[in-house]
Amino acid sequence: MNSFERFRNRLHGDAVDRPPNFNIVMAFAVHYIGQPLSRYYRDYRVLAEANLAVVEAFGLDIAQAISDPYREAADWGLEIEYPDDGLLLRKRTLILDPSDLARLKPPDPRSGRRMSDRLEGIRCLREKLGGEVPVMGWVEGALAEANVLRGDTALMTDLYDRPEWVAELLGLCAGVEIEFARAQIEAGADIIGLGDAIASQVSPRMYEDFALPHEKKIFEAVREMGAVPRLHICGDTTRLLPLMAQSGAEIVDLDWMVDLNAATACFGDGGPAICGNFDPVAIMLRGNPALVREAVVRCVRDGGRRSFNAAGCEIPDGTPQENLLAQVDALVSLGVS
Repeated sequence: MNSFERFRNRLHGDAVDRPPNFNIVMAFAVHYIGQPLSRYYRDYRVLAEANLAVVEAFGLDIAQAISDPYREAADWGLEIEYPDDGLLLRKRTLILDPSDLARLKPPDPRSGRRMSDRLEGIRCLREKLGGEVPVMGWVEGALAEANVLRGDTALMTDLYDRPEWVAELLGLCAGVEIEFARAQIEAGADIIGLGDAIASQVSPRMYEDFALPHEKKIFEAVREMGAVPRLHICGDTTRLLPLMAQSGAEIVDLDWMVDLNAATACFGDGGPAICGNFDPVAIMLRGNPALVREAVVRCVRDGGRRSFNAAGCEIPDGTPQENLLAQVDALVSLGVS
């Protein structure tokens, strides 16, 4: 059974030879091939090479074009600093004053420099792995994108002070994300992940009012285009679980703070498949193979028959290779499920 078959069967609740490994890898992947982060962010060939390498070396069942939360924002006009081998830095927010919104022009994903680079990365991965390993594209959630453009503190204040203005901003962001998702699916993406990290910092009511409607719109478009939507919200989303189940995502990532038994009960048999959720730092980065194997078995058991295995968030840079190998070892040892 190849990774694509494993992914499809697991999603539909059919038998697989082992649970799929759906880890998110970025900094680890590029350093594994001896390249700096700046090249991973700016050169699709490096991104593709890094993903191909870790898929082969560590038994991942997914190749991914995720890199950073600034792809779309850069093409909106956000000024970004690219350290040679460090995380991207936002020099200043793009929307300093609410009146700035009127001058912003939504970017075209096919011509925007950074968004089109991701499209090329997907085409490359599809050419190498199509039909064998699922390829995942990525978009930001509307609330997450608004946060990048406006800034954390300002946006949180805006939610209270000018909710109508926030609604206008979110609508513009969602439109760009839908077009970006469409372009990635046309390029060959089988899955579209959506990151909405800031959503874990708002109340369930605000999530329902500001984040969820746009997640639904984006995911509806993704499904209509024939791809599988995957929702990723970092942090403790326990209080949001019933709402996340309504997003239209077919796969929902859960961070390590969320109890898998509670999530499984909340989602039920007809809800989204769970992906996760052992602690990426305590278990994968700082743990040992025995701890990894124990965590993998627990997550597969508690996540249910349709669950995908992964750390709760990105595999940390510097993770011992033996821990990643222990993960796939444990999945293989679990056998048919």
